Amino acid sequence: MHRFSTAVLAAGLLGLTPLAARAAEPGADAMAAHRAAYRLTLDRSRDNAIARAEGVMVYEVVDACDGWATRQRFTLVLTDRDGQVVESASDYSTYETKDGRTIRFSLTQTSQGAVSQRVSGEAEVSPDGAGRVRYADPEPKEEALPPGTLLPMLHTIRSLAAARAGSRMLVTPLFDGTSPDGAQDTTTVISGWQAAQSNARFPALATLGSARMRVAFFDRANDAKTGGGASSPDYEVGLRYFENGVADDLKMEFGEFSVNGRMEELAILPGGC
Repeated sequence: MHRFSTAVLAAGLLGLTPLAARAAEPGADAMAAHRAAYRLTLDRSRDNAIARAEGVMVYEVVDACDGWATRQRFTLVLTDRDGQVVESASDYSTYETKDGRTIRFSLTQTSQGAVSQRVSGEAEVSPDGAGRVRYADPEPKEEALPPGTLLPMLHTIRSLAAARAGSRMLVTPLFDGTSPDGAQDTTTVISGWQAAQSNARFPALATLGSARMRVAFFDRANDAKTGGGASSPDYEVGLRYFENGVADDLKMEFGEFSVNGRMEELAILPGGC
């Protein structure tokens, strides 16, 4: 999951210029512009190293006519078994065209109030998924993207299409702008498609089907060293996606510990041309 209140804000923040209209990826019109707020709590900790975890995440998607502007703000406070407290935060923004061909991205991460990492730049992929990413931060450089690379919104659209079609797995490189090292390999394991169910907490989702998925991210450099396929992922996220792209239930696996995310607020936003 790979993630702005107005498209104008997004364009100003990312330095974008208007794009010529392009054909949207099939299924893009089903995605809902929305703002969702999640409460984060500790799920488990290996060797009980983490005694407590709590935080919030706010994820916004704006339909900006020819593209999707997204912003994800994340704050997590960890307390270890010795009582030490560490606060980390991230602010991640993207603008991805609806044809899934170009993306602008910006990520700022902080720890204890100090900036620990910045990643920003732009990328473009061809119809076969091959392309290039041009980084501005953490240093100016270019990286090649392998054939088959998907951008984050397109990955969500393709995952939902696979779920509706009865597929149980999607394996593809993914570039979302969160790593300074280009694309990551991903494996998405999909549970069966679920028909619409009553939803008293979020009535806007009551008429929509959904699917549970688990996305594992692998470092491509490690894959190359091991001859294809790392033994364990660098990061995993499990979630339930509704057919409009809203996720109401998350589990983020960080290796030493995992965090549950429960959607507490949902607002469907206007958008489009």
